[in-house]
Amino acid sequence: MAKKKRPAGGTPATVALTEAGTAYVLHAYEHDPASPSYGEEAAQALGVTPDRVFKTLVADIDGALTVAVVPVAGSLDLKALAAAVGGKRAAMADPVAAERTTGYVRGGISPLGQRKRLPTVLDASASSYETVCVSAGRRGLEVELSPADLAALTDAVIAPIGRT
Repeated sequence: MAKKKRPAGGTPATVALTEAGTAYVLHAYEHDPASPSYGEEAAQALGVTPDRVFKTLVADIDGALTVAVVPVAGSLDLKALAAAVGGKRAAMADPVAAERTTGYVRGGISPLGQRKRLPTVLDASASSYETVCVSAGRRGLEVELSPADLAALTDAVIAPIGRT
């Protein structure tokens, strides 16, 4: 069986969106390696509020990796994340394990098109917006789509897991 080729410049995230027939807008910007916050940099580059740009974090819940998608304007509530998936103990995942499992590098981890599909929780605040932005799979590339499409494509649980 032949392996599908990724279009030039495409990422696993954009391939997944295209194959699903999902409407999205791709936003590219010049990434500054010295930027202290990938998410804040993306919000500023795109000219949108940081509460509409969501970061993808990987956590370890009771020994299983889980994806949390929260606004860059806040932080992740690990207890709320654990509760959202029926777990007890949560901690941020080892960055090397997160990169190896998702197939993306830190700062470019997308909730879409991951090498191994992980349970995903999307912060409930996403539902307040017509569209949100998440990493498209590399630093300097964001994808804008509806929160409903994001949740559907990732089979996400929607729960209040972000803190402001």
